[in-house]
Order: sequence, then C-alpha cells, then structure tokens
Amino acid sequence: MSRAMPIKVLLAKPGLDGHDQGAKVVARALMDAGMEVIYTGLRQTPEAVARIAQDEDVDVIALSSMAGSHLPFCERLKTLLERAGLEDKLWVIGGNLPRQDHGRLRELGFEGIFPSSSKLADIVHFIEAHAS
Repeated sequence: MSRAMPIKVLLAKPGLDGHDQGAKVVARALMDAGMEVIYTGLRQTPEAVARIAQDEDVDVIALSSMAGSHLPFCERLKTLLERAGLEDKLWVIGGNLPRQDHGRLRELGFEGIFPSSSKLADIVHFIEAHAS
C-alpha cells in the first residue's frame, strides 16, 4: 500500500552538538527516497523540536546526536512530545549512541536507533516500514 503523501520527517540536531555532516547525508538519503525532510540545523532545544514537530505535522521525529547528551535531551523531549499529543509519531535517533544507552532510548519511545556505523539504506527502509 502506498501513501498519498510523502513521509514527512523532522531531522533535528540536539543541544550543543556542532557536528551535522552526518545529519545532512541522512537528510539527502531520505529525500532521495521520496521523503519530505525538514532539517532544523544545529543546536536545537527539546522545546524547539517539539514545537516544530507539532507545527509541521510530521510523521517522523528524528534526532542526530554526536555530542553525548542524548539521554537528558530525549527524556525532556519525550515529555514535550507527549504533552503535544505526538506520541503516535515514529521517533528515531542516530549518531554516537553507546550500546548501553539503547535500552533507555527504547524505553523513552525511540523505535529506531542507528549508531554512526548504520547504513543509509537501513535507516530509509526502517522509516518506510514504520512511519504511519
């Protein structure tokens, strides 16, 4: 079954993370797969990510985190996304994500967890299979 509209993805760079080359590569891969991508740029707050996700009515909320502050950011973001009624959206995260954090990220609601070594095709296929 194909969707009438392209999958709409919000791709955000949380906190003080200043590395966005990988996020730009992922954004291009998603666009090449036919998705609409809204890239926030660097240094976003959880409040900004939640507001943009709600304002843009996205299907997927994706984070790219290389700075190591992903757990506190995601804990705050979860509260804000739930408050905004966005818990039914697909939440994914990629970047420098130590294996010991994966369980906590899943508990917070992140279905897709993609460490830096993940293949672009795997990210694209996961989103295509899980975005509603």
